[in-house]
Amino acid sequence: MLFNSYQFLFLFLPIALAGYFLLASWQIRAGAAWLVATSLFFYGWWDIRFLALLVPSILANYLTGRALGKFAAHGRHQPKRWLLAAAIAGNLLVLGYFKYGNFFVSSVNGVLNADLSPLNLILPLGISFFTFTQIAFLVDTARGQVRQFDFTHYSLFVTYFPHLIAGPILHHREMMPQFRSASMYTASAENFAVGLAYLVLGLAKKCLVADSFSPDAGAVFEAAHHGGSLGAISAWQGALAYTLQLYFDFSGYCDMAVGLSRLFGVRLPFNFNSPYQAAGIIDFWRRWHMTLSRFLRDYLYIPLGGNREGNTRRHCNLMITMLLGGLWHGANWTFVVWGGLHGVYLIINHGWRAIRPDRALSGVPVALRKTTSIGVTFAAVTVAWVVFRASDLGTAGDMLAAMMGANGINPTDGLAMPRPLTGWLDAVGFGAFATSANLLRYAGALALVFLLPNTQSIIEGDHSSAPGTDKGARLSIAWRSNFAWGVGLGTIGAAALITFTRVSEFLYFQF
Repeated sequence: MLFNSYQFLFLFLPIALAGYFLLASWQIRAGAAWLVATSLFFYGWWDIRFLALLVPSILANYLTGRALGKFAAHGRHQPKRWLLAAAIAGNLLVLGYFKYGNFFVSSVNGVLNADLSPLNLILPLGISFFTFTQIAFLVDTARGQVRQFDFTHYSLFVTYFPHLIAGPILHHREMMPQFRSASMYTASAENFAVGLAYLVLGLAKKCLVADSFSPDAGAVFEAAHHGGSLGAISAWQGALAYTLQLYFDFSGYCDMAVGLSRLFGVRLPFNFNSPYQAAGIIDFWRRWHMTLSRFLRDYLYIPLGGNREGNTRRHCNLMITMLLGGLWHGANWTFVVWGGLHGVYLIINHGWRAIRPDRALSGVPVALRKTTSIGVTFAAVTVAWVVFRASDLGTAGDMLAAMMGANGINPTDGLAMPRPLTGWLDAVGFGAFATSANLLRYAGALALVFLLPNTQSIIEGDHSSAPGTDKGARLSIAWRSNFAWGVGLGTIGAAALITFTRVSEFLYFQF
């Protein structure tokens, strides 16, 4: 059941909301239990067999957490360490079997020229997200940072449907206090207004912007996969199309998750903070998939030693973290290479900071330095997205070679590109962009990315205490709960609803 579907918005969501507030008005625990039940129904809607993995996972991790809590409270460190290690290994083995089993078999066949049969496994949706969420809970419990072990609240913490399929990766300290608060279970006009604003803007990003770039990206990458001789302009168009598609797709999902949750009185952590406005890769990873970056930092990079043992060790830790972060996204060598690229980017960024560029470039205007930094970062991220999107490393190599001009400038691949505005634009290789509508589409999307504040800044405002709000931006757009904004959002929402006749899953559902 997709967020951008009629059955979700006009059937599931109203029933979930009505049952939640009705039962919560009678008893708070009943409201929480209803949310657990509706979340399990939402997950089982995709494939009821997935529940046979999710429910035992919740039960096993909850019981393990209780045991770890008792060991931590009584200072029994040795049993605690062994139980934690076994629990983490168990979670990772389940994740590895379902997500990487086929990848392992195909890799062994390729390296050893073996003939192992594929496992033909079905990847359960959201398995990476609920696995990482529960591992973080177990680690923090072993550290003595968890005090509450309410099974209903824990089940809601894991299954809560706005985040279950594609994040954010939740932390217990953000959610458990909310589940205990009586104010969460009381309907609020403010929560409804804010939640609907997030929901509509998220739908617009996904349905009206992201999906419009999907055909362009798909055509170019498919041509590269099948050996088409792409010109540089066509290859760059495909790379830019996917860069914009993924940005608005994931940003839209994050907004919708925050908005849907706010309808129920729950505040999710922000997961997306204008990452293409980052002035460096370090800054990028503080803005893109923020809860994943937080998890990798707190539960992988810092335990490996972080930056405490010198630059060489720090660079090794960064590379290990990014390689595993890449593999987390999918069972393909393209994701590993993508993670490795970002590891290299981060090492270069740290090296650049070490030479104190502010001093070396003190004569260059600050605005020019920042604009150049943003442009270089955006170009580096776009190149890496090519590897991320490609179906295999060969396709990624062909795309990158084409972008570097290996096949010339003009598009010669025979793709169905828009009719050129003028013969001159076609002659110099801009046939892929050369209609006014197509140019406006790309220019408009780039303007949204680089010139406007993000959704949480528009809705929450500069003075919001919400994490992820870009407080440095001077708001040119500020949401208000008034008639004008209602008409505007209603119009945008109606336009998005029209697109529901075509099926379009969120890109992060596959990770």
